[in-house]
Amino acid sequence: MLGKPIGHSLSPVLHNAGFAAAGLSGWAYTAIECAEAELADLVGGLGPKWAGLSLTMPLKEVALVVADEVSEVAAALGAANTLVPRHGGWYAENTDAPGMVDALRTAGLSTVDSVAVLGAGGTARAALAAAARLGASSVTVYARRPEAVDALRPVAAQLGLALRFADFGRAAECAGADLVLSTVPKGVADHLDVPWRPAAVLFDALYDPWPTPLAAAARAAGCPIVSGLDLLLTQALHQFTLFTGLPAPAEAMRNALFAAAARRSHGP
Repeated sequence: MLGKPIGHSLSPVLHNAGFAAAGLSGWAYTAIECAEAELADLVGGLGPKWAGLSLTMPLKEVALVVADEVSEVAAALGAANTLVPRHGGWYAENTDAPGMVDALRTAGLSTVDSVAVLGAGGTARAALAAAARLGASSVTVYARRPEAVDALRPVAAQLGLALRFADFGRAAECAGADLVLSTVPKGVADHLDVPWRPAAVLFDALYDPWPTPLAAAARAAGCPIVSGLDLLLTQALHQFTLFTGLPAPAEAMRNALFAAAARRSHGP
Protein backbone atom coordinates (compact mmCIF):
# COMPACT_ATOMS: atom_id res chain seq x y z
CA MET A 1 0.00 0.00 0.00
CA LEU A 2 1.28 3.43 -0.97
CA GLY A 3 0.36 6.82 0.45
CA LYS A 4 1.43 9.51 2.87
CA PRO A 5 0.79 9.27 5.79
CA ILE A 6 0.30 5.51 5.85
CA GLY A 7 1.07 4.26 9.35
CA HIS A 8 -2.57 4.27 10.47
CA SER A 9 -3.76 1.93 7.71
CA LEU A 10 -5.54 -1.33 8.53
CA SER A 11 -5.15 -2.58 4.95
CA PRO A 12 -2.07 -4.75 5.68
CA VAL A 13 -4.03 -6.67 8.34
CA LEU A 14 -6.92 -7.08 5.95
CA HIS A 15 -5.00 -8.30 2.90
CA ASN A 16 -2.51 -10.47 4.77
CA ALA A 17 -5.42 -12.28 6.42
CA GLY A 18 -6.81 -12.86 2.93
CA PHE A 19 -3.52 -14.24 1.63
CA ALA A 20 -3.27 -16.62 4.60
CA ALA A 21 -6.86 -17.83 4.18
CA ALA A 22 -6.31 -18.41 0.46
CA GLY A 23 -3.13 -20.42 1.10
CA LEU A 24 -0.87 -17.83 -0.56
CA SER A 25 2.03 -18.42 1.82
CA GLY A 26 4.59 -16.53 -0.24
CA TRP A 27 2.51 -13.37 -0.47
CA ALA A 28 2.85 -10.25 1.71
CA TYR A 29 1.14 -6.87 1.79
CA THR A 30 3.17 -3.98 3.17
CA ALA A 31 2.75 -0.24 3.67
CA ILE A 32 5.20 2.14 1.99
CA GLU A 33 5.19 5.91 2.44
CA CYS A 34 5.13 7.62 -0.94
CA ALA A 35 4.41 11.21 -1.94
CA GLU A 36 2.90 12.27 -5.28
CA ALA A 37 6.21 13.28 -6.79
CA GLU A 38 7.73 9.91 -5.87
CA LEU A 39 5.08 7.61 -7.35
CA ALA A 40 6.33 7.39 -10.95
CA ASP A 41 9.88 6.45 -9.95
CA LEU A 42 8.70 3.96 -7.34
CA VAL A 43 6.33 2.19 -9.74
CA GLY A 44 8.91 2.24 -12.52
CA GLY A 45 11.40 0.44 -10.29
CA LEU A 46 9.15 -2.44 -9.28
CA GLY A 47 10.04 -5.92 -10.45
CA PRO A 48 7.92 -8.87 -11.60
CA LYS A 49 7.25 -10.11 -8.06
CA TRP A 50 4.79 -7.27 -7.51
CA ALA A 51 1.15 -8.33 -8.07
CA GLY A 52 -0.35 -4.91 -7.47
CA LEU A 53 -0.53 -1.75 -5.42
CA SER A 54 -3.20 -0.14 -3.27
CA LEU A 55 -3.16 3.64 -3.32
CA THR A 56 -4.48 6.08 -0.77
CA MET A 57 -4.21 9.84 -0.44
CA PRO A 58 -2.56 11.77 -1.97
CA LEU A 59 -1.90 9.36 -4.85
CA LYS A 60 -5.32 8.60 -6.33
CA GLU A 61 -5.19 11.25 -9.05
CA VAL A 62 -1.52 11.00 -10.01
CA ALA A 63 -2.03 7.24 -10.39
CA LEU A 64 -3.84 7.93 -13.66
CA VAL A 65 -0.75 9.69 -15.00
CA VAL A 66 1.54 6.83 -14.01
CA ALA A 67 -0.73 4.11 -15.44
CA ASP A 68 -0.45 2.74 -18.99
CA GLU A 69 -4.14 1.75 -19.04
CA VAL A 70 -7.06 3.18 -17.08
CA SER A 71 -10.45 1.58 -16.41
CA GLU A 72 -13.64 3.38 -17.43
CA VAL A 73 -14.64 3.91 -13.81
CA ALA A 74 -11.24 5.32 -12.79
CA ALA A 75 -11.22 7.61 -15.85
CA ALA A 76 -14.73 8.86 -15.13
CA LEU A 77 -13.90 9.59 -11.49
CA GLY A 78 -10.45 10.97 -12.20
CA ALA A 79 -9.05 8.76 -9.45
CA ALA A 80 -7.65 5.25 -8.98
CA ASN A 81 -6.93 3.37 -5.79
CA THR A 82 -5.40 0.27 -7.42
CA LEU A 83 -2.58 -0.44 -9.85
CA VAL A 84 -2.01 -3.94 -11.24
CA PRO A 85 0.49 -5.13 -13.87
CA ARG A 86 -1.14 -5.83 -17.23
CA HIS A 87 0.21 -6.23 -20.77
CA GLY A 88 3.68 -5.17 -19.73
CA GLY A 89 2.47 -1.98 -18.07
CA TRP A 90 0.28 -0.83 -15.18
CA TYR A 91 -3.51 -0.82 -15.19
CA ALA A 92 -5.36 1.67 -12.96
CA GLU A 93 -8.66 0.72 -11.37
CA ASN A 94 -11.00 2.26 -8.81
CA THR A 95 -12.52 -0.25 -6.38
CA ASP A 96 -13.91 2.41 -4.02
CA ALA A 97 -17.02 2.93 -6.16
CA PRO A 98 -18.05 -0.75 -6.58
CA GLY A 99 -17.03 -1.38 -2.97
CA MET A 100 -19.36 1.37 -1.80
CA VAL A 101 -22.21 -0.14 -3.81
CA ASP A 102 -21.52 -3.60 -2.35
CA ALA A 103 -21.53 -2.21 1.19
CA LEU A 104 -24.79 -0.35 0.62
CA ARG A 105 -26.45 -3.40 -0.91
CA THR A 106 -25.38 -5.44 2.11
CA ALA A 107 -27.29 -2.88 4.18
CA GLY A 108 -30.40 -3.65 2.12
CA LEU A 109 -30.28 -0.82 -0.41
CA SER A 110 -30.90 -1.87 -4.01
CA THR A 111 -32.05 1.31 -5.76
CA VAL A 112 -32.35 4.99 -4.85
CA ASP A 113 -34.21 8.00 -6.15
CA SER A 114 -32.84 10.86 -4.07
CA VAL A 115 -29.22 11.09 -2.89
CA ALA A 116 -27.39 13.63 -0.74
CA VAL A 117 -23.61 13.85 -0.43
CA LEU A 118 -21.97 15.74 2.42
CA GLY A 119 -18.65 17.15 1.28
CA ALA A 120 -17.04 17.60 -2.13
CA GLY A 121 -13.60 16.03 -1.67
CA GLY A 122 -12.05 12.88 -3.09
CA THR A 123 -14.45 10.38 -1.52
CA ALA A 124 -17.37 12.33 -2.97
CA ARG A 125 -16.30 11.13 -6.42
CA ALA A 126 -16.83 7.49 -5.44
CA ALA A 127 -20.10 8.52 -3.78
CA LEU A 128 -21.32 9.94 -7.09
CA ALA A 129 -20.44 6.71 -8.89
CA ALA A 130 -22.25 4.67 -6.25
CA ALA A 131 -25.32 6.87 -6.60
CA ALA A 132 -25.30 6.38 -10.38
CA ARG A 133 -24.93 2.59 -10.06
CA LEU A 134 -27.89 2.50 -7.69
CA GLY A 135 -30.09 4.26 -10.21
CA ALA A 136 -30.08 7.87 -9.07
CA SER A 137 -30.49 10.54 -11.73
CA SER A 138 -29.51 13.52 -9.58
CA VAL A 139 -27.45 14.22 -6.46
CA THR A 140 -27.40 17.16 -4.08
CA VAL A 141 -23.94 17.95 -2.73
CA TYR A 142 -23.72 19.94 0.50
CA ALA A 143 -20.42 21.81 0.68
CA ARG A 144 -18.96 25.05 1.97
CA ARG A 145 -17.45 26.11 -1.37
CA PRO A 146 -19.43 26.14 -4.64
CA GLU A 147 -16.16 25.84 -6.57
CA ALA A 148 -15.48 22.47 -4.90
CA VAL A 149 -18.79 21.21 -6.23
CA ASP A 150 -17.98 22.70 -9.64
CA ALA A 151 -14.90 20.46 -9.70
CA LEU A 152 -17.25 17.46 -9.38
CA ARG A 153 -19.43 18.48 -12.32
CA PRO A 154 -17.30 16.76 -15.01
CA VAL A 155 -17.44 13.56 -12.93
CA ALA A 156 -21.22 13.83 -12.61
CA ALA A 157 -21.54 14.49 -16.35
CA GLN A 158 -19.52 11.36 -17.15
CA LEU A 159 -21.85 9.38 -14.89
CA GLY A 160 -25.05 10.87 -16.30
CA LEU A 161 -25.96 12.60 -13.05
CA ALA A 162 -27.52 16.01 -12.54
CA LEU A 163 -25.57 17.75 -9.77
CA ARG A 164 -27.04 20.31 -7.39
CA PHE A 165 -25.07 22.47 -4.97
CA ALA A 166 -26.39 23.31 -1.50
CA ASP A 167 -24.55 25.24 1.18
CA PHE A 168 -23.25 23.10 4.03
CA GLY A 169 -25.15 25.32 6.43
CA ARG A 170 -28.29 23.59 5.16
CA ALA A 171 -26.85 20.08 5.45
CA ALA A 172 -29.50 18.94 7.94
CA GLU A 173 -31.89 18.98 4.97
CA CYS A 174 -30.15 15.82 3.74
CA ALA A 175 -32.68 13.90 5.85
CA GLY A 176 -35.11 14.09 2.95
CA ALA A 177 -32.90 11.87 0.76
CA ASP A 178 -33.17 8.09 0.40
CA LEU A 179 -29.39 7.81 0.73
CA VAL A 180 -27.01 10.14 2.55
CA LEU A 181 -23.29 9.73 1.92
CA SER A 182 -21.11 11.64 4.37
CA THR A 183 -17.60 12.09 2.99
CA VAL A 184 -16.43 14.90 5.27
CA PRO A 185 -13.43 14.66 7.66
CA LYS A 186 -13.68 13.85 11.35
CA GLY A 187 -15.68 16.41 13.32
CA VAL A 188 -17.12 18.37 10.39
CA ALA A 189 -20.62 16.83 10.60
CA ASP A 190 -20.72 16.36 14.39
CA HIS A 191 -22.87 19.44 14.97
CA LEU A 192 -25.59 18.56 12.46
CA ASP A 193 -29.07 18.10 13.91
CA VAL A 194 -30.55 15.92 11.19
CA PRO A 195 -34.23 14.91 11.49
CA TRP A 196 -33.55 11.33 10.37
CA ARG A 197 -36.26 9.16 8.84
CA PRO A 198 -36.00 5.37 9.37
CA ALA A 199 -36.34 4.88 5.60
CA ALA A 200 -33.07 6.73 4.94
CA VAL A 201 -29.72 4.94 4.67
CA LEU A 202 -26.52 6.61 5.90
CA PHE A 203 -23.03 5.89 4.64
CA ASP A 204 -20.42 7.59 6.83
CA ALA A 205 -16.90 7.33 5.41
CA LEU A 206 -15.34 7.58 8.88
CA TYR A 207 -14.66 4.65 11.21
CA ASP A 208 -12.34 5.94 13.91
CA PRO A 209 -13.77 6.90 16.32
CA TRP A 210 -17.01 5.04 15.78
CA PRO A 211 -19.84 5.71 15.84
CA THR A 212 -19.66 9.33 14.83
CA PRO A 213 -22.36 11.60 16.30
CA LEU A 214 -23.97 11.65 12.84
CA ALA A 215 -24.09 7.84 12.66
CA ALA A 216 -25.24 7.46 16.26
CA ALA A 217 -28.18 9.80 15.69
CA ALA A 218 -29.16 8.03 12.47
CA ARG A 219 -28.94 4.62 14.13
CA ALA A 220 -31.09 5.82 17.04
CA ALA A 221 -33.73 6.83 14.49
CA GLY A 222 -33.70 3.33 12.99
CA CYS A 223 -31.68 4.08 9.85
CA PRO A 224 -29.45 1.39 8.32
CA ILE A 225 -25.80 2.46 8.67
CA VAL A 226 -22.75 1.71 6.53
CA SER A 227 -19.35 2.77 7.88
CA GLY A 228 -15.98 3.53 6.38
CA LEU A 229 -14.82 0.21 7.84
CA ASP A 230 -17.44 -1.59 5.74
CA LEU A 231 -16.12 0.22 2.67
CA LEU A 232 -12.52 -0.59 3.54
CA LEU A 233 -13.50 -4.26 3.47
CA THR A 234 -15.64 -4.30 0.33
CA GLN A 235 -13.21 -2.30 -1.81
CA ALA A 236 -10.39 -4.59 -0.62
CA LEU A 237 -12.32 -7.68 -1.71
CA HIS A 238 -12.27 -6.32 -5.26
CA GLN A 239 -8.56 -5.50 -4.93
CA PHE A 240 -7.75 -8.99 -3.67
CA THR A 241 -9.19 -10.54 -6.83
CA LEU A 242 -7.36 -8.05 -9.03
CA PHE A 243 -4.08 -8.89 -7.27
CA THR A 244 -4.45 -12.67 -7.11
CA GLY A 245 -7.01 -13.73 -9.70
CA LEU A 246 -8.80 -15.61 -6.90
CA PRO A 247 -12.13 -15.06 -5.13
CA ALA A 248 -11.55 -13.07 -1.96
CA PRO A 249 -11.96 -14.99 1.33
CA ALA A 250 -14.44 -12.42 2.59
CA GLU A 251 -15.18 -13.92 6.01
CA ALA A 252 -11.52 -14.25 7.01
CA MET A 253 -10.78 -10.74 5.83
CA ARG A 254 -13.79 -9.29 7.61
CA ASN A 255 -12.94 -11.03 10.88
CA ALA A 256 -9.34 -9.82 10.79
CA LEU A 257 -10.32 -6.26 9.94
CA PHE A 258 -13.00 -5.84 12.57
CA ALA A 259 -10.83 -7.50 15.24
CA ALA A 260 -7.97 -5.10 14.44
CA ALA A 261 -10.33 -2.12 14.50
CA ALA A 262 -11.70 -3.22 17.87
CA ARG A 263 -8.21 -3.54 19.32
CA ARG A 264 -7.32 -0.07 18.09
CA SER A 265 -10.53 1.37 19.50
CA HIS A 266 -10.07 -0.14 22.95
CA GLY A 267 -6.31 0.38 23.14
CA PRO A 268 -3.70 -2.04 24.52
